[in-house]
Amino acid sequence: MYIKKVLFVILLLCGSGYSQVAIIANKSVKLDKIEQAELLDYYSRDLKFWDNGDPIIIFDLKVKNEIRDIFYKYLGKSSSRMKSIWMKKMLLGEGDPPEPLDSEEDMLEKIIETPGSIGFINAELVTDEVKLLRIINDED
Repeated sequence: MYIKKVLFVILLLCGSGYSQVAIIANKSVKLDKIEQAELLDYYSRDLKFWDNGDPIIIFDLKVKNEIRDIFYKYLGKSSSRMKSIWMKKMLLGEGDPPEPLDSEEDMLEKIIETPGSIGFINAELVTDEVKLLRIINDED
């Protein structure tokens, strides 16, 4: 694990010329990595509970930016399509949409303080106070 963190920092310092999105979770989450299909299930609210029965709490960014665009491109859904999925689930009483946050810094702070939470930020903002589950490149 230590070697992965060191390599990650080296990659960040070298600069990649494009943004990378980090999928992060609160330290309470039992996952060590996440796949695209699983992430889509969480964000579409098809899965609402972790394996241990705790609720999955997802966060989104209010403002459209490069990081948000890369994240939704990776999910294979537009942000407007995701909003319609959330609205339908809400109207059917099947769950609420994710809490929209003002900034990636807010997202990081919310995930640090919210057990069972998951979200996404620019990889350059990741700290050891959260679990890093996946890095998404713009090409993914």
